[in-house]
Amino acid sequence: MQKADFWIDHLLLSRHPEGGYYRETYRSSGSYTFAGEHGLDGKRAWATSIFYLLKHAERSRLHRIHSDELWFYHAGDPLTVHVFPKQEKPSNFTLGLSADRGEVLQETVPAGSWFGALQSSHEKEGYSLVSCVVAPGFEFRDLSFARREDLLAIFPEYREIIERLT
Repeated sequence: MQKADFWIDHLLLSRHPEGGYYRETYRSSGSYTFAGEHGLDGKRAWATSIFYLLKHAERSRLHRIHSDELWFYHAGDPLTVHVFPKQEKPSNFTLGLSADRGEVLQETVPAGSWFGALQSSHEKEGYSLVSCVVAPGFEFRDLSFARREDLLAIFPEYREIIERLT
């Protein structure tokens, strides 16, 4: 079994502002132009894709973007993604290979939802390697991080996970 540092080096991953490591692997040559609809302004690629890796005990901080984001499992330990939609009850999904334990190979986070992920391996060398596809394509100007106090005011019963992810 490969270790996290192997994948970080092999895939040329860099630190991501939300936590973990990433590298953009695809940006479509075609684009859309938006004029404020759905929170998007200006040109956006049709789609973008990244590799994303979290090491043992790391997290992806709660954040949101203006596009749908598809997550695909590749290697390592299961990864749990927590989703706080605009008007629905919070939920989560776990990416991994054990369908008998409810793990899935891919899942989607709806546009505008707050979301973050936890690498919960108990092994010091644990990691999770996934890909994320965003459509319309991701731009860092669309990324915003959740304020703990704001989410706790809306979802007080989810205090523990909100505190871990903010």
